[in-house]
Amino acid sequence: YSHFAATAAAHAGKAAIRFEGETLTYRQLAAAIDAAARLLASLGIGKGTPFAAYAQNRIELMVAYYAAARLGAVFVPLNPNLTASEVEYAFRHSGARLLFHDDATGEVARAAVPAAALRHLGELRSAADGLQPVAETAVAPEDDFLVIYTSGSTGVPKAILLDHAAQVGAAKALAGMWGLTPDDVTLVALPLGYLYGLSTAAAVGLQSGGTVAILRRFHPRDVLDGLVAERATIFHGVPTMYSMMLDYCEQRDLTYDLSGVRSLICAGAPLAEEMQERFATRFGKVIQNYYAATESTPVFGAFADDPRPIPKGAAGRAAPGLQVRIVRSDGTDCDADEDGEILVRAAATMKRYLNDPDQTSAAFRDGLFRTGDLGRRDADGYFHITGRIKDIIIRGGANISPSEVEAVLSSHPAVKDIAVVGGPDRIFGEVPVAFIVLRHGATATEEDLVAHAEKTLSDFKVPRTIRFETELPLGLTGKFDKKALKARLRG
Repeated sequence: YSHFAATAAAHAGKAAIRFEGETLTYRQLAAAIDAAARLLASLGIGKGTPFAAYAQNRIELMVAYYAAARLGAVFVPLNPNLTASEVEYAFRHSGARLLFHDDATGEVARAAVPAAALRHLGELRSAADGLQPVAETAVAPEDDFLVIYTSGSTGVPKAILLDHAAQVGAAKALAGMWGLTPDDVTLVALPLGYLYGLSTAAAVGLQSGGTVAILRRFHPRDVLDGLVAERATIFHGVPTMYSMMLDYCEQRDLTYDLSGVRSLICAGAPLAEEMQERFATRFGKVIQNYYAATESTPVFGAFADDPRPIPKGAAGRAAPGLQVRIVRSDGTDCDADEDGEILVRAAATMKRYLNDPDQTSAAFRDGLFRTGDLGRRDADGYFHITGRIKDIIIRGGANISPSEVEAVLSSHPAVKDIAVVGGPDRIFGEVPVAFIVLRHGATATEEDLVAHAEKTLSDFKVPRTIRFETELPLGLTGKFDKKALKARLRG
């Protein structure tokens, strides 16, 4: 918290957060954090005590984040789209004492958590008169700070525990990569219930002394309007968000003046080159790749002070302070341009998976986090992500990377969205199956798309089954839900 306090003192009268017509200066934000810390302390939240927040984006979530940092408490932000059973699990698993909610999540919160443990998030902004001032808490860099729940391959959410040093380190590394200054305005439409929105976008913007404009939730029109109205210079999104923004404008033949936006940053899933090119054509802005995991961030990306264009298909260069190895299945290091598993230790690397020592042990190799991603480093030091180990489709013993197939099919002018998964096959074990959403007004047949893929892909990689959909299911993080698509093939 001392790092934020120093920034707030240096920029006391400057706008820190804007949300739905309200603006808080850094001085006012620091006062709100102090009031929240007093309330939390009066409710028994102190050093090492977990508490959760379950709400749509709003200022109070950032207030809770910094109040937890000040108290040495453990903050457990939850995505507002979670179901009652998912909220109940996270609340119980994290050991949270209280759950703060907003009006939109109140009904689900009441179904998930005992009434005695519920508080309205708005209380964090109520007057702290009569409450005892909060004494300075001795907080060590290695003390527990954040528990982030994210989807797990077993169906049970992973609980990623981060310490204070991770949040300070990430902010410093990311600000250095992206050249953030107090002049930057970051527009946040990502959920603050996940690390990408809460820390990478919002907290990094604040700890750089900039202004953070928060949207309650994502809508393509609201983001495009917000980028212009807020004079935003930085925006973070996942590929689905950029695709929806582009589709919104293409269908209506609209354009927006994004000349003031310095960086459009994309992470969370592979970014289709064809969509990137269409976006650049319409808006005159190149979306830049950024690669990280909730467990370890930042990893690869573009540097603001590097004028060289990132090679086509690359994720970027290694982030400041990153340790990285790319290894073969036997643990030996890959050569340049050889695919292997990416192992990293970044500025913010998790302490452990909460309450799961076995999963924690399996997640590290020689002190580096096993990302589960396949990639390679080229001779110039740029890194390329080539697929997920667990997503690899094994057709008759031959490996197929879904992202490679998706990249080829997404280059067809009729394709808007695509996800490729492995489907069961009696002869080959599994084969690639493509789920495709066509662009508005466009037409293409299965034969057209197979022929398009055959021009580039080896025969065994070409999906022979293509299923046309009106939309693809999304997971809570905005990525296409491949587990749900695989379930359709089994059903």
